[in-house]
Amino acid sequence: MWWHPHKFEEKKPYLAARTRVLRSIRAFFDGEGFQEVETPILQVCPVMDTHIHGFKTEILKPDLTHERDMYLHTSPEFAMKKLMVAGLPKIYQLCHVFRNGEGSRLHSPEFTMLEWYRAPGGYRDIMDDCVNLLRRVANDLEIKEYTFRGMKSDPFLNWNIISVSEAFEQYSEIRLQDFLDDTSGFSKAIAAKGIRVADGDRWDDLFFRVMAEKIEPHLGVSTPAILYDYPVSMASLARKKPEDPRFAERFEMYVCGIELCNAFGELVDPMEQRKRFHEEIDLKEKLYGYRYPFDEDFLKALEYGLPESGGNALGVDRLVMLASGADDIDKVLWAGKP
Repeated sequence: MWWHPHKFEEKKPYLAARTRVLRSIRAFFDGEGFQEVETPILQVCPVMDTHIHGFKTEILKPDLTHERDMYLHTSPEFAMKKLMVAGLPKIYQLCHVFRNGEGSRLHSPEFTMLEWYRAPGGYRDIMDDCVNLLRRVANDLEIKEYTFRGMKSDPFLNWNIISVSEAFEQYSEIRLQDFLDDTSGFSKAIAAKGIRVADGDRWDDLFFRVMAEKIEPHLGVSTPAILYDYPVSMASLARKKPEDPRFAERFEMYVCGIELCNAFGELVDPMEQRKRFHEEIDLKEKLYGYRYPFDEDFLKALEYGLPESGGNALGVDRLVMLASGADDIDKVLWAGKP
């Protein structure tokens, strides 16, 4: 009942902060020479990530019979990369995106995403963007730190920039690199640390369990954190690290224990991208019983030539929560969660 006057009155301070955060984001990227773009919400393929689920809709013919299926986008990534191939090197977008099956204090099935790309560039350049953006927003909102449920994170201090392997060793005392192709060994190492395991656990189930129980609670506390260089199997759109192809140029940013963004040094090899899409969609079908069609126009764009670039997708609603002190995403949404 978001529309009740008393309920809306409680949300006004958080929504005022939302307006200021959006204004600050645009000022930051405009000042950095980025061009704001708009891409279609309806897509042939909503996503290739195994565990993200889209909303399907039906396109009808004039006689109201079925013509084809399309999907609400879960990210503007494919469309924005096509614009980069067409010659736009620095672009950003603020848009609503849609992910099915997501709903909690930190999730809404419909939410606002900030996505940006820069070329030439890489994921280290995007890390710098994150630091500068969070400091700009804090300055514009006249706050000294971001907060969430009693935790504080000061963006003006030196950030905790740590690799995934380093985080596993520091917080769980597990050498992740020893188990990249060894699910059984990984399971035993995790169980020895008192973390629950179960028959049938896949490698990524184990990875996420360690992340949730041992690592994420420490990230972004006191100062924001950047967790970088994920195993290549967990970065379907990121390029492999030239010096260690077991890992990919992917990072996530954490503030007060909340994961705020997902960034890549972009994969530009069309053959490798098609191979990874097949792996992701085959696993989706195995786990969830359905698959998405490929966005062939996107793959053709990669064949034409995506420049060396870095990109990032950031949850705007979560950033507003952290800037305003809200403890539930519903408080920072104009009409509440669907």
